[in-house]
Amino acid sequence: MINNTMRNILRTFSILVIVFYKAFYKYIMMPMKKSMFAECGKNVYIGRRSTFIYNNIHLGNNISIGSDANFICGLAKIIIKDKVMFGPHVFIITGSHRMDVIGEYMIDIKDKLPENDLDVVIEEDVWVGANVIILKGVTIGRGSVIAAGSIVTKNVEPYSIYAGVPARKIKERFSEEEISEHEKLMAIN
Repeated sequence: MINNTMRNILRTFSILVIVFYKAFYKYIMMPMKKSMFAECGKNVYIGRRSTFIYNNIHLGNNISIGSDANFICGLAKIIIKDKVMFGPHVFIITGSHRMDVIGEYMIDIKDKLPENDLDVVIEEDVWVGANVIILKGVTIGRGSVIAAGSIVTKNVEPYSIYAGVPARKIKERFSEEEISEHEKLMAIN
């Protein structure tokens, strides 16, 4: 049987391990990850267990990437501008494989066409919900919202809300008048 003294020692040790892990992640792992991106602005949060192909990813300022994100880019870039939020489990994929060569297995085809790898651009003030997949060649317009579980295969209009598989516009975020007011207030801030 474990006595109270031993129980207190184990509890204290557990707390120290948790504090050490959090400090290690914040002060060692996070700065190391940030230095590996092609570009990384200020105030960027990266959730745990996220996977990136760093050298083609450009991050602006004030970005929050949820846990378990996977940003995969080979030849093309992922460009994320300022003030963007991602929920957990978001995938961004900038490339695909050729499937048009007769007489070869797809896995054996090494040459790519320009349209096989296309940049993904996410403009300012965007919210990407949990479990979203964003595919090659997509631009997500300023001020947009992508609903959880969506698969984005085409460009997203600014200040709109998209949802579904494939993602479709379900409504405007603001009216034209509200967009003007919003833009004016954002310029002041």
